Amino acid sequence: MALIVQKYGGTSVGSTERIRSVAKRIARFHREGHQLVIVPSAMSGETNRLLALAKDFSPDPEPRELDVVAATGEQVTIGLLAIALNHLGLKARSYTGGQVRVLTDSAFTKARILEIDDTRIRKDLAEGVIVIVAGFQGVDAEGNITTLGRGGSDTSGVALAAALGADECQIYTDVDGVYTTDPRIVPEARRLDRITFEEMLELASLGSKVLQIRSVEFAGKYKVKWNRRSFPASRSIATNQRFP
Repeated sequence: MALIVQKYGGTSVGSTERIRSVAKRIARFHREGHQLVIVPSAMSGETNRLLALAKDFSPDPEPRELDVVAATGEQVTIGLLAIALNHLGLKARSYTGGQVRVLTDSAFTKARILEIDDTRIRKDLAEGVIVIVAGFQGVDAEGNITTLGRGGSDTSGVALAAALGADECQIYTDVDGVYTTDPRIVPEARRLDRITFEEMLELASLGSKVLQIRSVEFAGKYKVKWNRRSFPASRSIATNQRFP
């Protein structure tokens, strides 16, 4: 039995059908005896929609209030995924960043994680519950909702894996791997089977969208075992890339 953190990107949970598919995948892992913490993004396109709504009222919204709006996307996803898992006969419970207490600084729209209280998560896991935590968000010391910047759900997943001492952090995306460069631009680009922390950090710093740079920094600092997989499985070839 392993403790596994699974992070699902927005495309993976981009529709009710895909959320059901994710729930079935999670159910298979759970039935194999694993303890699971799931970190989903907002449904594909939802964060952009929410930000556009805010900017319809003001071209320069106050950052604190922008975070209040943006954080709701993940809240919808975690609730729907918990409902889907419950419907499959599994015990699942969803939490916002504030409910778990993912403590951040007060840099609204680009906050950094300072600490994670794992008490509630560990209690649920011990009772056989699948824990679903909203990615991309936390709270500051004053209880204000904060967000971690675009791609922040990756950071949430890796940070939770570090805090829990998870055996593995699985990052599910809709692309089939990490390449030496963008294969859409350079047809000769090679898909990598393994990648070092330093290589991944360099790719992220140069603008690669495979992982947010802060999540790479977390993985390197806390030696998180990272496994990148494609989802849905019908897209291209599943990969099993790791670092460090």
